[in-house]
Amino acid sequence: MPEIGPQPQAEEAIAAVRTLLSWMGDDPERPALRDTPSRVAESLRELTAGSRTDVAAILAEGAFEADQDQMVLVSGLKFHSLCEHHLLPFFGQAHIAYLPQGRLVGLSKLARAVAAFSRRLQVQERMTEEIAQALDAALGPRGVGVVVEAEHLCMSMRGVGQPGHRTVTVAMTGRYRTDPGLRTELLGLIRRQDP
Repeated sequence: MPEIGPQPQAEEAIAAVRTLLSWMGDDPERPALRDTPSRVAESLRELTAGSRTDVAAILAEGAFEADQDQMVLVSGLKFHSLCEHHLLPFFGQAHIAYLPQGRLVGLSKLARAVAAFSRRLQVQERMTEEIAQALDAALGPRGVGVVVEAEHLCMSMRGVGQPGHRTVTVAMTGRYRTDPGLRTELLGLIRRQDP
């Protein structure tokens, strides 16, 4: 994904990780940890690349005129993200549907949009809304439905310690929001995709 915005200094990030390792009670100079600060800095930069990605440009690049008005559903788009509260991962899958109104978008662009929104410090609720709003703005469809399911390691590994849970968030626009039958059909199709 092409990056936008300024590049932070890697040395500052590496020094911060070194400080964090010391704060945790370890020695950043011991042989096993010597390269850890640079690896962590590089890893965090990669895991937050979506913050520097123009999702509108991705969707605009893949949009095209088409005489199609039936539901388009892409189900099971895998993602991983970092919770902005604890910097711990949450991961799962996104399901995206829309009702075209003269414009379609390449299916891979939907996967790229999910990747861009998930590869930033995030909360699942906002990410779900952002995906729906971006697609709505890019295509002007009659409706968008986004369902995101995820496990959050901030709940699994710390705090209440509840591994294996699943958090589901939903964002609907247009007809998916106003037509209960259409919404039920969409949720039923997604449920059928579950293993």
